[in-house]
Amino acid sequence: MTFSFDVASVWLDLAGVFFFAVSGSLLAARKEFDIVGSLLLASLVALGGGVIRDIILNTVPAAFTNPAYLLPPVLATVLVYFLFSSVQRFTSLLVLFDAGGLALFCITGTVKALSLGMNPFSAILLGVTTAVGGGLLRDITANVVPQLFNNRDLYALPAFTGASLTTVLWLTGTFNGATACITAALVFGFRLAAWRWSWTAPLAVNGWVRRTAGGGKRQGGD
Repeated sequence: MTFSFDVASVWLDLAGVFFFAVSGSLLAARKEFDIVGSLLLASLVALGGGVIRDIILNTVPAAFTNPAYLLPPVLATVLVYFLFSSVQRFTSLLVLFDAGGLALFCITGTVKALSLGMNPFSAILLGVTTAVGGGLLRDITANVVPQLFNNRDLYALPAFTGASLTTVLWLTGTFNGATACITAALVFGFRLAAWRWSWTAPLAVNGWVRRTAGGGKRQGGD
């Protein structure tokens, strides 16, 4: 194996924590939370997926053993506090940071599961859980429809793609810093493209229709 879950992976994990933390603070600002609420929401989305991952893996959550994990939410809260008034007109900003966190967490969650001996299928599921778990907690806490359940967008599928690619790379011995970055870029691009062009998955039952913004209907499989 040319790349193990070591310092480099921790840095990827911390980058994902920061991206998700910014998305949480941006949502808190738009919901008019105070700065304490912003910090709590940033911490929840940034650390929630990793905590879920580590509990499932029966390990002490990294957020409770490495103080470095507590710094990105604080930094994100401070940055949004001072910069939000000048960036709030860019509605895509939250999606950009959320996509960055999603792209990194689906990789680090999968790699940690594989490095601890989980089978490939379970590792993929845990990678997806790590990627979407924090965002789900963020949206529920902020009382908005979770992106995970938005039928006009793709959220879990990019994470599943990234986790699957990571598993294939790991099993073939080709997972390293370069391939990790390429995988993250692919997931990031996939997520943004799905959001930009409103890519959707078929609805739960064949023949159901999806209501459009104007109140019309279109086939669920379109």
